[in-house]
Amino acid sequence: MPKSRSRILAAVHQTAAGLRKAGVIDQQTMREFDVLCLDPVKPFDAAQIRRLRTRAKASQAVFAAYLNTSTSTVQKWETGQKRPSGPALKLLNLVAKNGLEVLT
Repeated sequence: MPKSRSRILAAVHQTAAGLRKAGVIDQQTMREFDVLCLDPVKPFDAAQIRRLRTRAKASQAVFAAYLNTSTSTVQKWETGQKRPSGPALKLLNLVAKNGLEVLT
């Protein structure tokens, strides 16, 4: 079960899992419940990315290594020339929530 955003969603997910086990709902519907229970991926602007990196006390190069991207990409994010998306944005959300150590 994915970690829920709230206790209410956790209860709904648990109920749906029980219904799935009983054969009342199908696997596709269960997947839809799984998606509903995931935390949304929030966008980051240049200043937020820089604050996130400096809060982690990491240089751009070290931060880039943790995120498996280039230093140039981190520089461009921090100057607003590029915006993170996809897996990079998900990783930034994880780091914001749990710290850089989550990627070790």
